[in-house]
Amino acid sequence: MNSVQEILKLKFSSLTLEQKVEIKNLGRPLPNLSNLLNISKKGKTSYNRHFNTELYQKHKWLCGCETTVSLFCFPCVCFGGDKSWSKTGVKDLIHLLAKINKHENSFKHLQNEADFKMLGTIDTSKIDSGYKLEIKRHNEQVAKNRDILEKILNCVKFCGNHELPLRGHDEKISSKNQGVFHGLINLCSDLDPRLREHFQKSIVCTSKTIKNELLDCILNVTRNHILNEINNSEFVSIIVDETTDIFNKFQSALIFRYEINGKPVERFWGFCYPHGHDADSLTQTILKEIDPILEKYPQKLIAQAYDGAAVMSGQKSGVNVRVQEKYPYAYFSHCYAHQLKLIMAQATSQNKQVKLFFSNLSQIPTFFSNSPQRVAILDEIVSTRLPKTVQKRWNFNIQTVNKVYEHRETLIKCMEKIIDVSSQSATINQATGLLLLLKDSTFIFWLDCFHKIMPHVDCLYKAVQSQNIDPVQIQNSVITFKIEIQKIHDDITSSVEELTFENSSKRQRTDDTVKCKKSAALQVCDLISIEAQRRFDFTKHLTAAQLFQNEKYVKYNNNFPFATLNTTVECYPFFVQERLINELKVFYSRDDFLNIKGVIPIINYITNANMEDTFKEVFKLLKILVVTPMTSSEAERSFSTLKRIKTCLKSNMGEDRLDALTMLSVESHLINEDIVDFNKKVIDDFCIIKERSLDFQYKNCT
Repeated sequence: MNSVQEILKLKFSSLTLEQKVEIKNLGRPLPNLSNLLNISKKGKTSYNRHFNTELYQKHKWLCGCETTVSLFCFPCVCFGGDKSWSKTGVKDLIHLLAKINKHENSFKHLQNEADFKMLGTIDTSKIDSGYKLEIKRHNEQVAKNRDILEKILNCVKFCGNHELPLRGHDEKISSKNQGVFHGLINLCSDLDPRLREHFQKSIVCTSKTIKNELLDCILNVTRNHILNEINNSEFVSIIVDETTDIFNKFQSALIFRYEINGKPVERFWGFCYPHGHDADSLTQTILKEIDPILEKYPQKLIAQAYDGAAVMSGQKSGVNVRVQEKYPYAYFSHCYAHQLKLIMAQATSQNKQVKLFFSNLSQIPTFFSNSPQRVAILDEIVSTRLPKTVQKRWNFNIQTVNKVYEHRETLIKCMEKIIDVSSQSATINQATGLLLLLKDSTFIFWLDCFHKIMPHVDCLYKAVQSQNIDPVQIQNSVITFKIEIQKIHDDITSSVEELTFENSSKRQRTDDTVKCKKSAALQVCDLISIEAQRRFDFTKHLTAAQLFQNEKYVKYNNNFPFATLNTTVECYPFFVQERLINELKVFYSRDDFLNIKGVIPIINYITNANMEDTFKEVFKLLKILVVTPMTSSEAERSFSTLKRIKTCLKSNMGEDRLDALTMLSVESHLINEDIVDFNKKVIDDFCIIKERSLDFQYKNCT
């Protein structure tokens, strides 16, 4: 407690009298400092000067620090003084005696030495009432100052939560519009007489510097809470994705995923700024962020999730391989939402008719987006709006397909009315083309086909986007998806066979055209199934999910899945294999686990039954499955926040400030609900950054 670095960290002035007296009684630190030496040269001769510990006895105020290997003045470390003797330390042995003489004769040193010797000599039980009254007045003023600061902090949090700019274009008092933050402060001042009285005397608390310092403290307190959660978690994974901001500045979002009370949580940590787009630069940037947190416990990082870009997912020199060299159990997971997009893109790009269908389909919402007059007719006849023309990244035009399928007849009427009432030839031409399209048999065929396929794509999309999803649930969703696509495939096959059986010479040409379309539809279904099988294949570390598919428990009870278990243990060799086998055998033999579906419900059941120690290894494996991310969607959500916060009007925003504002938005529930005494912790941090003109720290009269 009495080491120099500890005293500087604790802030001696903020300690209670009892703590100060305890430090005094422990005495000054007197390390040997054998490493403290200076080498000087005179001509060809070298002189080595070593620190002599006898100086400790000669100068009773002198002390040392082993961490910085330097000398300090113990009273000045406690009470503050000459920077070289109270903060940075003295290492110059050549001029040491001169520096000692100069320091011990200085006014500040003598004053600090006197204060240090008098520390604890006053009988606190005899403190007069005047001193106690002064302490009481001081604490009342501190309470008032902290109350005002908390109101300002709440205004900062409000702007952050709602992604509003803290600064206005012109914040001068004479300005008619000082910005959202100052407008909020003025509103609060009108409602709160104490706040109004404070701002009549001073506006320092709303300055740019104060706002930035409050944001720094908000970020620091939130990150400390996240660090505490990570330290208390057995496993953790990272999610990283890249984007560019409004000025095309390349940056990555880092998300930590871990388990709390059996449920996965994903916490935004901040934006990283790689120097390059190559694997080496990205790896260095990621490791720079995660090493201070996880380097001491490399086995804790069990997964890393990125998109499918080659620089991230490369099997030989990608970022995932380089990170795994340092964190051996950090297995790569390709975001399943990206995988789904690639599956649909691959399946719909192989056939010319399908490509033409989606190209024509996109023209319908585009036609209405360019004119309010057309939208008015759309509202009048169809009574619904079509999705925006921007192609959805994940669900691949699902909404457009469904809307056009459900309202095709009314859309035809809508086009007919636009042709009748419009006087513009361009509009009439476009409406006529879309009218013919909506009546075209080929377009109707593909619209009907994808109306059957897209709901299942949408279900899988929503499943992989969920934060609480785990590999077992994903695997079940993928199996269901493939089964439903196969059903559609079988229905199309049956209809083709019926056409062949009932074919006659009169209808041969028409039926051949339909058979050609249905053959193409079968190809689409086949491609979706093949790509889903290839991209959603559960191998290596994801094989563990197969151990917890409840419909297979009876089979596993009779024929234990040793191959699956061996693959799992090979990926995670820290398991006690014999115990894990026996625990799983007991697990499969019990009827109470048969109807429990999904990893999270199993964890909750084991926890509620106090069986964590009974199924110790199984419980550990379940936690790994919960923590393993199947999608990088949380990073995508932070990018949406980034685009709302950092606009062309706020392009010069600093990195820490951007992180803090994004944290306020993305982790608003954590900040407002989960962190106990969040405002108090922020204000405490704010107080110790530097000396303040207002008092924010309470005094103890004892």
